[in-house]
Amino acid sequence: MHAGFPDFRLGNVLATSFTGTLSERHGNAVERIPTPHRLIDWLAVNGLAVDSCTTAQLGLARELRESIHAAATAAAIQDALPASAVQVINDRSAQGRAAATLTPEGQRRWRLSSASCVEDALGVIAADAISIIAGERDGKLALCASPTCQAAFFDTSQSRTRKWCDMNTCGNRQKKARFNANQHKNPRSAE
Repeated sequence: MHAGFPDFRLGNVLATSFTGTLSERHGNAVERIPTPHRLIDWLAVNGLAVDSCTTAQLGLARELRESIHAAATAAAIQDALPASAVQVINDRSAQGRAAATLTPEGQRRWRLSSASCVEDALGVIAADAISIIAGERDGKLALCASPTCQAAFFDTSQSRTRKWCDMNTCGNRQKKARFNANQHKNPRSAE
């Protein structure tokens, strides 16, 4: 990993983790894939290693990321999916070449060929987005309760009532803010 860049926010769902490469969308936005090499790093961490990435491919990745975010947000609030976002997701899915493989532990993994490029990895991400937006997986799309984040995430909790995209970031930040607000309302003298 390259020093000087914000850490990746990694989750269990590829597509929504990918949308998390731009966080705090309604506050001071944090771009986690600002360079082509940083996209290579993110893909490698997520099992989709590629050898190279151009600025144009980074642009395709960001376009896919924003399309997934728009479609997932619409699905989470039960709104109509934006046609332009659906088109980008479908195009990226159709352009990718990857094979689903079964691990000895019974999990699905994606395998890119030795000559794979960024477009192949984006195809895997788009296919993952399609499966969650279409409701094919056990869980539900929701939006982070943080007013500065509002990221779409895939809630697989038993009750499907998760509030935060990530408890270690948005959840802790919101709980700390609520605690501090309560401290100011009810000040106690330190004895």
